[in-house]
Amino acid sequence: MAFKIDLENPEVAIRETRLGSITGYNGNIGEIAACAEGAGGCALKNRERQFSQMSACSSGCAHTYLTRIADAAIVNHAPVGCIADTTVNNAEYKWGRKARGLGRANIRLINTNMTENDTVFGAAEKLKRAIREAYRRFNPKAIFVTTSCVSGIIGEDILSIIQAARAEIPVPVAPVFCEGFKSQIWASGFDAVFHAILTNIVKPPQKKSNKMNMINFTGSARKKVQEMLERFGVEPVFMVPFSTIEQLEKASEALATISICGTLSGYFGHALEKQYGVPYVKSIQPHGIAGTDAWLRAIGSLLGKEKIAEDYIREEHAKIADELAALRQSLKGTRAVVGMGPNYAHNYIRLLEEFSIEVVWGASWHYDPIYDNGKIPPAVQHLAESGKEELPFSVVDQQVYEIVNLLNRLKPDLYIGRHPGMTVWATKLGIPAIMVNDEFSAYGYQGFLDFGQRILDIMTNRNFIRQLSEHTRMPYTDWWMEQDAFRFLRETGRE
Repeated sequence: MAFKIDLENPEVAIRETRLGSITGYNGNIGEIAACAEGAGGCALKNRERQFSQMSACSSGCAHTYLTRIADAAIVNHAPVGCIADTTVNNAEYKWGRKARGLGRANIRLINTNMTENDTVFGAAEKLKRAIREAYRRFNPKAIFVTTSCVSGIIGEDILSIIQAARAEIPVPVAPVFCEGFKSQIWASGFDAVFHAILTNIVKPPQKKSNKMNMINFTGSARKKVQEMLERFGVEPVFMVPFSTIEQLEKASEALATISICGTLSGYFGHALEKQYGVPYVKSIQPHGIAGTDAWLRAIGSLLGKEKIAEDYIREEHAKIADELAALRQSLKGTRAVVGMGPNYAHNYIRLLEEFSIEVVWGASWHYDPIYDNGKIPPAVQHLAESGKEELPFSVVDQQVYEIVNLLNRLKPDLYIGRHPGMTVWATKLGIPAIMVNDEFSAYGYQGFLDFGQRILDIMTNRNFIRQLSEHTRMPYTDWWMEQDAFRFLRETGRE
């Protein structure tokens, strides 16, 4: 299937229309793998909910990512409430700068504070002034203008305003179309950011470097990644957080693009490959043994250094063999539920099975039946080919009531999540829970063992969880706990 990427359009299509992505489903791994369009199967049907407890917005993902670019500024054309998460982004930006030995600084963001009056008469002048002020105040190397539900609904002519601004401001001014109402999948915000970078920042290659674009969130394991890639004689450039505009301009000169999360990096990796011929490493992610093996072999094959990859794999397998055997013995028989974003959910199901942990249910916050190259997500294909076709799997956009119902019915020994707002509910039910906040948890061979020890710690120290559960009153009624967790999923919906 052809790439589903159009860099001539100023706006990227949302995942629902571009990839057929869904937010409501209940079935198993075999069914979602068979329904990948690229596999020649059926188109996966979305099931819509008659009741929703929460939602999130693609704008949040866009701002989380953009505000961490080292020398860019952001102008958010929206009511001030749309940027309420700025305090969190600012705290994480400061933490990231400190971890890298950079000086203290705040994020560089201006909000246009659209009001009710602006919804009637428009706010073009506000946006023009904000762009000028962002350049005067921050002296950035680029300005990203993010949209909102309000600017989208009133039809503000963002492109014309930006076109006029480009005539007076000597740095790239890039639109980022991330109106929350357009998509139920907040990861669409990542795509909007990468589309803006691809169409406004990345330049055609002047020469090839020995660097690899490493797409990630926080870069917490920079040293580990560098040490691993040194074996191949290449250097990672961590993107997009804390990279510079100059580094992003040269993304087209890289040897390849690699990532820690396929959901995050897929659009950028496939687009760079299509537009500039930069290979995108499409293996399963480097979490656990199988993931790290596959990732290293894919990099070795790409560079023509297969022997280096095999030598490294053999050395690392020998190093971890004894501790891994002990962990497997200790964790054998543990029953777990996984609830994460799609790429992490599928990779962590595989990872837990490598510890001899039985995963009894998997859930992801959305699901992409295919990626932008028209192929099934590699982690799903790997699960299906590893005999996990019958593993129960659901797609739930972080609806707490569904997950709580499932956990209460399944009563697993362990819950693995990636979002604190969900993990806490497992704890309140008395189920040991781990929140995988750092995307590099379980990265590589030693990281895999470290994560296993973390599981063992929480499984053998349950007093806090027991005390919390005994003194917590759940808000859900007995009636709901006795219902089918998917009672509010409609049978018919978007295809």
